[in-house]
Amino acid sequence: MKNNIYSTKQASEIKDLNSEKREVAVYLSIFDNLDSDNDVITKGAFTKSILERGPDSITNRKIAFLRHHDWQQPIGKFLRLEEDVKGLFAVAQLGRSTMGEDAFKDYEDGIIREHSIGFQYLKDKVNFIEDKNLDGGGYHQINEVKLFEGSAVTFGSNEETNVIDVIKSQNKTAYIDKITNELNVQVKALSNGKGSDERLYEIEMKIKYLNSQLVLLALSEPIVKNYSVISEPIIKGENLFDWNKVVNNINFKNLKK
Repeated sequence: MKNNIYSTKQASEIKDLNSEKREVAVYLSIFDNLDSDNDVITKGAFTKSILERGPDSITNRKIAFLRHHDWQQPIGKFLRLEEDVKGLFAVAQLGRSTMGEDAFKDYEDGIIREHSIGFQYLKDKVNFIEDKNLDGGGYHQINEVKLFEGSAVTFGSNEETNVIDVIKSQNKTAYIDKITNELNVQVKALSNGKGSDERLYEIEMKIKYLNSQLVLLALSEPIVKNYSVISEPIIKGENLFDWNKVVNNINFKNLKK
């Protein structure tokens, strides 16, 4: 199981759209459902995150409502986040920014049909349940995660598709360079420490997500080994990282059970 990595997971359907209030009701996650990662998320997995960073919390670092897990594309805010017998239910209001307006129109036109969550596994909150009838000999019971955001996604596609397509098209180096450049920009911005706490938090989350893309890229090539994952960027003044070296030297035993 991957730990300390910004992970994404496909979610479920839209329940309702209120055009007058610009609100959408959705399920972001379904409980007790075996997914393609051999994970089963149980009721209660989001309780702590909702309490600490939900709509009614006092923190400024609330669970975000994004487009495609991009922290530079906030499209609104969550008004309700709660667990029911089925899963993680959410009511969100679309913003009036250009991105919010575009997302609202995409909801109305049926272009946005699915949602996904951005989260972090917690090592001591995952149990492996043996089941010889399943590939891998069992499944992971997820009792708690650290929820960062819920995202509107245009297609119900696997979030790793983009990375796998890069591998197939032999553009790995160019893709790593692109992520590296963006990471360096974000790391420098975070190290400067300018702006509100909300802005710095969004930069931090963007770094986590970009780092996860590098990990997925590395996991697509099982030949790569003999290094430990850098899951949190270390910021030292103007010093920037060579993320190609990180990707090309990942130790997979530290990423999975």
